[in-house]
Amino acid sequence: MRTLAATLISLCLFAVAAAAQAPHQGANGMPKPEDIRAVAPALEGYAQKFIVDDLWKRTGLSRRDRGIVTVAALIARDQIVELPHYLALALDSGVKASEISEIITHLAFYTGWANAMDAIPAAREVFKSRNIGADQLPPALGPQLSLDEAAEKQRATRVGEQFGQTTPSLVEYTTDVLFRDLWLRPALAPRDRSLVTVSALIATGQVAQIAYHLNRAMDNGLTREEAGEVLGHLAFYAGWPNAFSAAPVVKDVIEKRPH
Repeated sequence: MRTLAATLISLCLFAVAAAAQAPHQGANGMPKPEDIRAVAPALEGYAQKFIVDDLWKRTGLSRRDRGIVTVAALIARDQIVELPHYLALALDSGVKASEISEIITHLAFYTGWANAMDAIPAAREVFKSRNIGADQLPPALGPQLSLDEAAEKQRATRVGEQFGQTTPSLVEYTTDVLFRDLWLRPALAPRDRSLVTVSALIATGQVAQIAYHLNRAMDNGLTREEAGEVLGHLAFYAGWPNAFSAAPVVKDVIEKRPH
């Protein structure tokens, strides 16, 4: 595992260096209201009326959680133009720099390495503008959260029986890297890590994975009302089809959970 970690870190450093040298798309490219109005007046009106004046003020999900959900969705969909704005908004809404760092790391595994790397330049500029240094970010290695060994053994056994003969590497990495390492990193609370995962799955239309991770999110403290609000929020940031594709799964999970 230490060899694997060293290899992954080397790849990350190489990718970040390459991203820094490449033209940076959209770091300061979010259109201003007047720019939107010049092209699509109705769009600017909808944005003000429903996103600024309504969506972000709804009480079913805190502004902090909305920041987490939005950042997760933008990274998952590799939509970098608006990312600096929403990273700043997330920080202003109570999300810590250490949590943003961990969200990006987490999403490398759940939405692909390249998407996480694309988020690095935007986050670096936002951190730099706020004098956020390495001392405010989670270390690469350190103490981990405790693991529910019985539950993890059950999960690993089930996945191993299903896919161990077909793709042993996937099964091994899932156990060793994700559930015995990534999910135990303390800089992002389990409930928030689950919220990031569910948001990314909904935003990218990965319906098959939602039930497991939504149940995990609710085991970790996400409420029924919050789960429903995540769908309403993501309709604006990932599109109505993705929200409605996920809605039956979310409904089924909520209805089957004990009250």
